[in-house]
Amino acid sequence: MFPGFPPEALKFLRSLERNNRREWFQPRKEVFEAKLKAPMMDLVEAINAELPAFAPEHINDPKQAIYRIYRDTRFSPDKTPYKTHLAAIFPRRGQGKHSSAGFYIHLSAQSFGIAAGVYMPGPEELFALRSWIAQHHESLRKAALGPEKLMGKLHGDELSRVPKGFDPKHPASDLIRMKSWLYWVELDAKLAESPKLLGEILKRLRAAAPVVDMLNAGLMKKRSASALP
Repeated sequence: MFPGFPPEALKFLRSLERNNRREWFQPRKEVFEAKLKAPMMDLVEAINAELPAFAPEHINDPKQAIYRIYRDTRFSPDKTPYKTHLAAIFPRRGQGKHSSAGFYIHLSAQSFGIAAGVYMPGPEELFALRSWIAQHHESLRKAALGPEKLMGKLHGDELSRVPKGFDPKHPASDLIRMKSWLYWVELDAKLAESPKLLGEILKRLRAAAPVVDMLNAGLMKKRSASALP
């Protein structure tokens, strides 16, 4: 079982929001490692231990799952060096973060976020998913209702019109216009300090797993086609 993050974790994130600079972070790096990163690694391990029951292909090495706290500022006008949250991801095994549907968790000072689905896939993946959705939209819509009570509606940024190659009058035009297909819910940040956190995460991942599997079916079809001689 995961006992929850220590109180110092949220305190550190709140302070980081006010002091997002290297001069503040470096003397406190050990606090970050011990009170935030180490518990997040324990949480990933605790989730991994339960995934075989409903999403075995999404078990992920904690060292690979947890995102770096350092921001890439090369092309951003925002030059603050650190993210003000700590996150971990569970993509389908053997696939990249943006080339498969998967699960995501995210701790900030304001909330604990949980996501499931596909976020900003590449052009080939987008075409594969839209093609699959055009054929299987009825079953996807039915499955997508399952997680709504716990995760809200399946959503994502949309194009203003149906992309080229697809029928503008298709009954799934709303789904085909989407560029991401996601569930996202934010829980009270104080829950992160409770042993109840793990159960709250798992019941949401379990609810979303059938939709994640369906979205991956479209992506697997694309990969199978690309492997043909």
